[in-house]
Amino acid sequence: MTSMANIKSLCVYCGSSDRGSPTHHDAALHLGGIMAKAGIRLVYGGGRIGMMGRIADAVMERGGEVIGIIPQFLEQVEVGHSGVTQLIVTDNMHDRKQKMAEMSDAFLIMPGGLGTLEETFEILTWKQLGLHQKPIIIADIDGYWHHLTELIDHMIAESYAKEENRALFQVIDSIDELLPALSAMPAFNTDVEAKWL
Repeated sequence: MTSMANIKSLCVYCGSSDRGSPTHHDAALHLGGIMAKAGIRLVYGGGRIGMMGRIADAVMERGGEVIGIIPQFLEQVEVGHSGVTQLIVTDNMHDRKQKMAEMSDAFLIMPGGLGTLEETFEILTWKQLGLHQKPIIIADIDGYWHHLTELIDHMIAESYAKEENRALFQVIDSIDELLPALSAMPAFNTDVEAKWL
């Protein structure tokens, strides 16, 4: 079992849009409260808008710690959040994602768009390749990621992915399941190998 003491930082991938479902935004606020109460640092994409901003604000408002990581060219587009504990500005997307992975003990995928999907498949692939062993949890709020998990099952059925790839991630249906899910996971190595560079 994973000790929650080992989960000091949680990387959250999520949308930067304000147009998502109100239930998704409610889940974001709830997530921020749970993380702050548990003393888990938020590592995220550094934006002030959309679900990204809501989670960051919720953690900060409850006395938690937030590390935002944003590339220079996106700081204006995603509106870099100057109110977080630390805002790290990187040269490019590649450095942003590497830094997020290095600073996190686990990953949570909330509803989002193409950027969230890209981050999800990258961190899953890194785990598949053995570059890290950190927990990856998909928050399937209102069934948002149902088609994604169906697609992965389809890849397995068509032999483009292995049956054991289902074990790369866990799906939860509500934010209240997050901490129990993390606690129930096997112990893991928190290092991220740099051999993918």
